[in-house]
Amino acid sequence: MKTIKLLAIACISAITFASCSDDENPTPTNEEEVITTMTITLTPASGSAVTLQTRDLDGDGPNAPVVTVSGNLLANTTYTGAIVLLNETEDPAENVTTEVAEEADEHQFFYSATGISPTFTYAGTNDSNGNPVGINFSVATGAAGTGTITVTLRHEPNKTATGVSGGDITNAGGETDIEATFNVTVTNPAVL
Repeated sequence: MKTIKLLAIACISAITFASCSDDENPTPTNEEEVITTMTITLTPASGSAVTLQTRDLDGDGPNAPVVTVSGNLLANTTYTGAIVLLNETEDPAENVTTEVAEEADEHQFFYSATGISPTFTYAGTNDSNGNPVGINFSVATGAAGTGTITVTLRHEPNKTATGVSGGDITNAGGETDIEATFNVTVTNPAVL
């Protein structure tokens, strides 16, 4: 009988301790953004804009993202770039770009290229510490050729690490919210 009473007291004590918490106000977690679609519009001073888009409506599902490029870029031309991020699992689609802008201190876009030699420059609004976010940027294409452009959005990068504010992702750390690689062709302008 004594063993049963001790066992009952032990069980009640365990339940009491397990149900109590010292943390009366748990820290809210900031869930990562759901991004199904990234659309990048590159607009030259004159001529037609080129759109780069990746769209993955099933997320980690079996279908690969649909990646499209609307046309060729012109050699030795500067384009202004703007990025729009959407969560198309919502109806209507949620514009995640707004959230990234609001949480500018916690986000940064990075741009890189292989096979071609464009120069990327951050533009637009910086975060509260004067570091780039990269929703807006410019790209000078350089010589004609074919290659890829990769655009990466990092969540909570170390923006004070060496090279990060200049666009070097090497020391950025953080987690990748979205990354896409686009096959691009840079052509010489037609001679009239």
